[in-house]
Amino acid sequence: MTDVTPAAAAAAPPLRLLPMGDAALLLETDGIDAVLAIDAALAPHAEAGEGVWAEVDDLVPAARTLLVVARPTTDLAALGKAVVAAAAGARLGQGPGEGRVVEIPVRYDGPDLADVAELTGLSPAEVVAAHTGTPWRVGFGGFAPGFAYLVGGDPRLEVARRADPRTKVPAGSVGLAGTFSGVYPRESPGGWQLIGTTEVVLWDAERRPPALLTPGSTVRFVEVAG
Repeated sequence: MTDVTPAAAAAAPPLRLLPMGDAALLLETDGIDAVLAIDAALAPHAEAGEGVWAEVDDLVPAARTLLVVARPTTDLAALGKAVVAAAAGARLGQGPGEGRVVEIPVRYDGPDLADVAELTGLSPAEVVAAHTGTPWRVGFGGFAPGFAYLVGGDPRLEVARRADPRTKVPAGSVGLAGTFSGVYPRESPGGWQLIGTTEVVLWDAERRPPALLTPGSTVRFVEVAG
């Protein structure tokens, strides 16, 4: 649709606005920090539901994009103008869950802990210290309800996914892949490097919101005895 650099706010992240079918808009920007900032700027308008925002059903952040999901009756041109105007108020460093901190107790007994230590040049104890010593931030949701890609951790923990993914990863497994960390909310296949386990419930349909980890929130991992 258009490339936009909001003139009203020099600190606002740049974005590209694209139509997605007849009932959604896709905002492309330059990284997860920008996505979270734009999400935080748009969320109050979507929640208030005034004017064209009444047609918005959901905001879905990803690594470099934010999907604005609307209804088939939506005037996408009008919504696009409203989205650009709201995005002009975005500020890097802000996020929809800003200030919310979630602590996750972890037993660092994962089957790949020694491999991660070897890959990073750290000892297993130093891997644990790096994972717990730096707060992570929820970037966006993933492949299963309750799964969240966590960003902003210790850069020394950047490791590739396993060459041979597992057919079954137990629920509660704590892993690393690339620059991300994450916790498997349920048993599923997966290729992340597993360094620990937790008993925290990440998805509960009776909870509001059902997902424990919401975009923008801070996550602190805490080591506990096995």
